[in-house]
Amino acid sequence: MGLNEDVGRRLRALRHGMDVSLSELSRRSGVGKGTLSELESGRRNPTLETLYALTTALGRPLSAVLSDPPDGAPAESLSGVSGSAVTAVLLERYEDGEAVTDVFRVTIRAGAVQESEAHVPGTSESLMVLAGTAVVGRPGDLSTVGPGVSARWRADAPHVYSAPDGDVQGVLFVRSPVVREGRS
Repeated sequence: MGLNEDVGRRLRALRHGMDVSLSELSRRSGVGKGTLSELESGRRNPTLETLYALTTALGRPLSAVLSDPPDGAPAESLSGVSGSAVTAVLLERYEDGEAVTDVFRVTIRAGAVQESEAHVPGTSESLMVLAGTAVVGRPGDLSTVGPGVSARWRADAPHVYSAPDGDVQGVLFVRSPVVREGRS
């Protein structure tokens, strides 16, 4: 099963499990009903921005619609989801009673800027840069980080990623609170 089909199947199952109609998810997320239908059927390529809009509207982390990586598979062999500036490959998903932590291998493309909308309330992100120089964080409180340095910011507010001087390679940790039943 390809990425499109797998994401579509997981998205549809999540939406049905929460008893949310296509129309209601479209309204909550701002993603068109036709686009949503095509995503769920596997006929449309999901973008990072669209998947975050949908999972945030459902109160879930991004990993809720992505497949867990196969054990021992190198990051280079895994499929990623791309946005306007960032490609993210899910490496690990860890859940305890309080939060879900998604670990992604990310590439921020040279010269590109990704403006991310707010995620689920209580979500935070931290990026450890492996190569290159990234500018990340919330507008008005940006951090410039290079190899071996990390930055952390609240991701329940709009935030940005950019790579002004060349591609950036890094590891991104996204920690989202566990949604208790009854909260959607």
